[in-house]
Amino acid sequence: MRVTIVGCAGTFPSATSPASSYLVEADDDAGRTWHVLLDLGNGALGPLQQYCDPAELDLVGLSHLHPDHVADVSGLFVYLKYHPSGQAGPIEIIGPFGTASRLGEAYGLEPGEDMTPQFNVSVWQPGSAVRIGPLELFPTAVEHPVPAYAVRVIGPSEADPARQVTFVYSGDSDACDALDQAARNADVLLCEASFLEGRDDDVRGIHLTGRRAGETATRAGVRMLVLTHIPAWNDPADSLAEARTVYDGPLGLAHAGLVISL
Repeated sequence: MRVTIVGCAGTFPSATSPASSYLVEADDDAGRTWHVLLDLGNGALGPLQQYCDPAELDLVGLSHLHPDHVADVSGLFVYLKYHPSGQAGPIEIIGPFGTASRLGEAYGLEPGEDMTPQFNVSVWQPGSAVRIGPLELFPTAVEHPVPAYAVRVIGPSEADPARQVTFVYSGDSDACDALDQAARNADVLLCEASFLEGRDDDVRGIHLTGRRAGETATRAGVRMLVLTHIPAWNDPADSLAEARTVYDGPLGLAHAGLVISL
């Protein structure tokens, strides 16, 4: 299993990165590569094409329905519907309740038009695994102002395909028991760190700070922590320093184009 950071900017695209989008890939025993995309935020569809043909996506998992996590699904719809080589799809899309109607509203569907030839939309069911090729996805509802999910992905190791490894994406969440459980003993936790200690202390229930991300990783026994979703107005070094005070394992920052091999 490998994870490519397509975009990692928090809240809106930065000068150097699209908003949230993470490509998870794994090969099965027959050598077929499976492509799972977690979120497709503003600006991410363009660079995604460097890593795979969007028509070959097997599943798009949406952590929640804020634009910095779903805005470019509209562009994906256009790509699949109007490509000169012919229509493609349907691609599996799974997200919170209301995903289908929200995507249609965001695109601006005309009367009588629908997305079903391009998208097969379903809803996350906490406690139920989503199996796609050699990968299993487990959603967990986490703390955010709208319905939001962390996603735990289990799949084959790149170095030893007979061994299973675990990657966890926090989505957007403040610290909560559910996120701790989702991240338990993960090989890699890709965790948002949008807020800063001191500046954002009065705002809870929305996002993590670097420190709270580090505390989550420590409580969960995570083997490696990678911080993401840092807004352009923050210095990533501050988030990293906050996390380091409470987490002593391998620690890094997401950036567009980074590939994490598990």
